[in-house]
Amino acid sequence: MNTFKTLPRNKLLLVAAISSSLFLSACSDSDNTPEVTPPAPPAPVVNQVYSVTVTNLTANQPMSPITLIAHGDISAWQVGSPASLALETIAESGDGSLFSSMDDVDSVTVGAGILPPGMSESIELSLAPDDVDSLSILTMLVNTNDAFAGLNDFSLGELAVDQTIRFRSIAYDAGTESNSEAKGTLPGPADGGEGFNAMRDDVDRVHAHPGVISQDDGLTDSVLSASHRFDNPVLSIMINRTQ
Repeated sequence: MNTFKTLPRNKLLLVAAISSSLFLSACSDSDNTPEVTPPAPPAPVVNQVYSVTVTNLTANQPMSPITLIAHGDISAWQVGSPASLALETIAESGDGSLFSSMDDVDSVTVGAGILPPGMSESIELSLAPDDVDSLSILTMLVNTNDAFAGLNDFSLGELAVDQTIRFRSIAYDAGTESNSEAKGTLPGPADGGEGFNAMRDDVDRVHAHPGVISQDDGLTDSVLSASHRFDNPVLSIMINRTQ
């Protein structure tokens, strides 16, 4: 006697549909599915690194903290033109922080402190490739009213790895404050007087500094002595690209 029963047609169709679905599901999990390779991570950004060494060549003119300005298409100063507010501030007080708020300035790096006469300081400058353009260097001769020295708008792209370049700088006059050398007007140790003053009472143009006169040469109101005089150049600068 046959114990098997014949399923109705509609139940046969349902069983066939379920079997087909299971078969397709098994196929989708097979090893034939193509693997998706994730995109490679971006290459790490490698900074360009420079060592900047500045030497004070004067006998008795301490330099304010060395200020390195990495920038694009600007000039830190222009001989014969009025000083910017940022230049006036560093030339009268030694504070270069205002350069950081100027357009097209990428970074401002300041040295450890006052650079005494005859001494050197090395500062490392690390820049992302997009920020490698030009470098300016500024410092104030602090036993003066508004004398400064430095390097204006040097193109860092000129240096290959392990290449070194050297410069020497004369003293410039910001033309923003009269060179009275009077008590209370110099921020350096010879006086300990005022730094920045917004009033401009000089020729209002950048030019080569005429030098210190001092009380020893007849400027009776001067707080400076002959030891504070300086010859040019007043600053030696060496830039070495290390990476």
